[in-house]
Amino acid sequence: MRTAYQLARHFKEAFYGPNMTGSNLNQQLEGVTWQQATVQLYDLNTIAILVYHIGYYIGGVLEVLKGGELTIRDKYSFDCPVIDSEESWQSLLEKTWREVDEFTELLGKLSEEQLQKSFVDEKYGSYHRNMMGIIEHTHYHLGQIAMIKKILLNGKMFK
Repeated sequence: MRTAYQLARHFKEAFYGPNMTGSNLNQQLEGVTWQQATVQLYDLNTIAILVYHIGYYIGGVLEVLKGGELTIRDKYSFDCPVIDSEESWQSLLEKTWREVDEFTELLGKLSEEQLQKSFVDEKYGSYHRNMMGIIEHTHYHLGQIAMIKKILLNGKMFK
């Protein structure tokens, strides 16, 4: 099985499952309302901000996979637009799923040779390293989202 196909499958499973963690972003966000997504607990990021943050990197790397430039910057990665309605929450989710699907498709088409090339600049390492990094990054924030959701629901803030 080609490496790119395996990476694409692993990437997609982080969002739609099934995967080794037994959790995926789609499952964790199922039924989350915009009010829940925007609750600020302690000094944690909100669910909405974390979804935006995950999507920010996917969108930026997706542009490179489409032949464009890497224009994203870490300092903007948490600048989530205001989510103040179910419509704005659903819009963020739809954008995320659309970009995840496109990213999955393009990732699966990378050649073994391309995976070994430098990603944009040598300082970023190879395409392979960056694709694995996106997957790891997603799982990291997926865990945060799962914990925040559990606190919100079990803390009886929402039921």
